Amino acid sequence: MHLVKLGREVPDAPCTVFFEELEWKALYCFIHKTKTPPAETPTLHDALRMVASLGGFLGRKSDGDPGAETTWKGLERLTDIAAVFAIFFSSA
Repeated sequence: MHLVKLGREVPDAPCTVFFEELEWKALYCFIHKTKTPPAETPTLHDALRMVASLGGFLGRKSDGDPGAETTWKGLERLTDIAAVFAIFFSSA
């Protein structure tokens, strides 16, 4: 719930207000299917939508902002994704 609320109140804040560096890099690389994370930290809004997409959020034009359930499910998946990312890309 905290992430959903933050994403709505301060969407332009860097995602590091909620995510550890390893987590947002793993998230970005997994979603964009790349080995190299961006030099610039994504916004909280962008990171929230990426996490919610892991939980089933489709992000269509009329869908609005992600809710607590898709965000929660996405965070569960992100835990595993970040663990694997740490193993294979420990220098990230």
